[in-house]
Amino acid sequence: MDSHEAQGHAHGDQHAQERNPYASSSQWRHQESRAFAKYEAERAQPQPPSHHHHHHHSIAREADARSNVNDLADFLNKSRISPEEADTRPPTEPKFKPVVLGATEAREVLNGKKSMADALAPESVPNDKEVAVGPLLNYRRMEGNQWVGSVLVVTRGGGREQSYRPSLFLRRAAGVSMSNGNGAANGHSSESRVSESHGTCLYSDWRNTFWRFDLHLEMEPFETKWEYWLSDYLVFASNTKPTVNAFFVPAITESMRIMFHSCNGFSVGTDEEDWSGPCLWNDVMRRHQEAPFHVMIGGGDQIYNDGVRVSGPLRTWTNISSPKKRRNFPFPESLRAECDDYYLNNYIRWYGTEPFAAANGQIPQLNIWDDHDIIDGFGSYVDDFMRCDVFRGIGGIAHKYYMLFQHHLPPPASTYTSDAIPAPKGEAGQGTDPNQMIAAYVHPAITEPNYIVGPSPGPYVAEHSHNMFTKLGARIAFLGIDARTERTRHQVNYPETYEAIFSRLRQELSHAVQIEKPYKHLILLLGIPIAYPRLTWLENIFASPLMGPVKLLNRRVGFGGSFFNSFDGSVDLLDDLDDHYTARTHKRERNGLILKLQQIAAEFSVRVTILGGDVHLAALGRFYSNPKLNIPLEEDYRYIVNVVSSAIVNKPPPAAVANLLARRNRIHHLDHDTDETLLKIFDKDPGDSTKTAKHNQVTMPSRNYAVITENSPNNGTHSPNGNGFHTASPPQSTPGETFPGHKDARYALGKGEVNAGTKHKAADPTEHGTGSDGSLDVCIRIEIDQHNPEGRTEGYGLTIPALSYKGPRPPTIAPPPGSAGSSGSRGTGGTGKSGVPDVPAIPARVR
Repeated sequence: MDSHEAQGHAHGDQHAQERNPYASSSQWRHQESRAFAKYEAERAQPQPPSHHHHHHHSIAREADARSNVNDLADFLNKSRISPEEADTRPPTEPKFKPVVLGATEAREVLNGKKSMADALAPESVPNDKEVAVGPLLNYRRMEGNQWVGSVLVVTRGGGREQSYRPSLFLRRAAGVSMSNGNGAANGHSSESRVSESHGTCLYSDWRNTFWRFDLHLEMEPFETKWEYWLSDYLVFASNTKPTVNAFFVPAITESMRIMFHSCNGFSVGTDEEDWSGPCLWNDVMRRHQEAPFHVMIGGGDQIYNDGVRVSGPLRTWTNISSPKKRRNFPFPESLRAECDDYYLNNYIRWYGTEPFAAANGQIPQLNIWDDHDIIDGFGSYVDDFMRCDVFRGIGGIAHKYYMLFQHHLPPPASTYTSDAIPAPKGEAGQGTDPNQMIAAYVHPAITEPNYIVGPSPGPYVAEHSHNMFTKLGARIAFLGIDARTERTRHQVNYPETYEAIFSRLRQELSHAVQIEKPYKHLILLLGIPIAYPRLTWLENIFASPLMGPVKLLNRRVGFGGSFFNSFDGSVDLLDDLDDHYTARTHKRERNGLILKLQQIAAEFSVRVTILGGDVHLAALGRFYSNPKLNIPLEEDYRYIVNVVSSAIVNKPPPAAVANLLARRNRIHHLDHDTDETLLKIFDKDPGDSTKTAKHNQVTMPSRNYAVITENSPNNGTHSPNGNGFHTASPPQSTPGETFPGHKDARYALGKGEVNAGTKHKAADPTEHGTGSDGSLDVCIRIEIDQHNPEGRTEGYGLTIPALSYKGPRPPTIAPPPGSAGSSGSRGTGGTGKSGVPDVPAIPARVR
């Protein structure tokens, strides 16, 4: 197996040799066990040379690297202490300064200790035309009849100047016929004109260069397949890597077929072999061959970077027992460079892992990040701890590579260090660190219309949020809210960010109405579920003063083990509970958001559907009008489905947790006219498995992803809305008709929910999306057996009807008293001077 193939397989020989014997295969852990962490710390320490044992490194290594300076660095690190620092070094500072190539050498140049040539010369010069990872395909927007996307390729080596500029070549392969259900292409690719896209260097240093290739292509009256390839002189390390990749674009009159996923990685301490690695991506690619996806939406945690604190450069910091000392620990340039290496190499490793890597090059992506893209719980710990140098530092680094890998945008010129120059007075964000710029190139900021940039930088990541609006074909609009950059324990987004988002949304929906091409559906990506069982009682227990003595015992003698997190000493699950929109600290903001969405739905007669992940469960939540109002779903602007699909890779919680959540599934009242609950969609466990209790039909603890397809009005007279007995049913209810829904709203409320589950037509690949009433077919595909590397799944479906509302608009929504414009919305963690949390509200007027 060559080096790139080693990168492409998550469970090769090297992985088997490095397997931690304390990895958890069946016991669910939110945080790894102490035994696992201790083993990782011990094997990450520098080891003496041996002919019989493999050396383990403390950072994520590039999977296809054959040699680098890590071994030399480990040897030198044993006793590397500057004489002048030996007696003045703080007790919490490491006993050595790691040898780091890159930004550390830049500092030595400034100090006159090295020449520029010596600083920039690694032990071995990489082939600057070798592809480290890629191609990564993104969808960006539609401009008239044009589809706009981009491709990212990361090559080895680089610096302030590039010696070449690669190209990408694109051609239309063929029109596509879906009549046989397999997406077969018709036509001859050799007859298509080839267009060339020159690479734009987004970022480059001595390690890697990031090339972006912009794609602009004309959409046609029929679905088309497009092929692309790179300049011949760019080489892939693996002979199995395809030189030509292909993707599909819908007809100009059709909406996109959507694949949605979240939690695309393993938590620290998981036995990845027992879970067959990222095997559900095999199922995704099988479905893609049957009916090609036009876009895959990443709902957060596209990568797990939590290992930085266990086997990476933050291990020493994490092992400090005192939260106060941990909070005051510095984040100097040397530690920044180590962490930067970790995040970069972890991205290269994971995005080059098959079969996820294959999907990256063939299905255009839209991504919003969440905490694990940074580190577990980022934004949801106490404010003074979140503002410590280490968290600010890794937040900046994670944002840098999030922009590059997931959005194909240039990063800020530099990221936070505790010894960097602060921003000039009156300027937001942080200053530029010249140490990081000496040997690197950063492209100027790129502004694109598909982004709604937050007006103010976040409180812990000193960068602006990147929210997204784009079209998903002819009749579906997409809105993605960045719910992490501005997050604190007491807010998700700033009030002015909501203003900017809803102002842009109104403009887009109004323009579509004016040109007589109105949107019928609005897909909203939040990342975190918003219609989900309440766990307030658990929050109250974990946050209770009664936990104080237990926390003290944990700090003194380790009582409770991994029940407490390694950061601020709080109960480990508390940060996840605080993350939820249903948490008491986010209740006002959550309710205001839902009411604002109802207002949008009524004003533009557009059906709102929310996508959420994070919780490692599959579920189907709904907001709907109080049944006493007797409103059919087709006319109910309050009917908003929350599709909860998580995780596509990470392991689920045990059945007991899912069953407990099912017991908590009650009918809640958002207000006098709006109720909410989970739908009983899981009529059986997948395959012949037993994953839940008999009473649990609402939460499924098994890995999963979702497929969403419009029942296009251009399909002709096909299957009507939802009902499994569709041949005998009208497309949808006629105005004024009332569906005799179940008295218990946890059962079917409308025709699209009848037979929800495995018997629904949306769960059948041959019937999914074949209707013609403009509704959405939703199928959550659930893993049957975690030990099957093929990742086989079973589908559970329902249909979301289009909205036909012509009644009066809902009343103007007033902000909750005392929350709008709170003093805590800007970096106090949401607390005003009184110490009482002020939760930001969505303003009533946004235009």
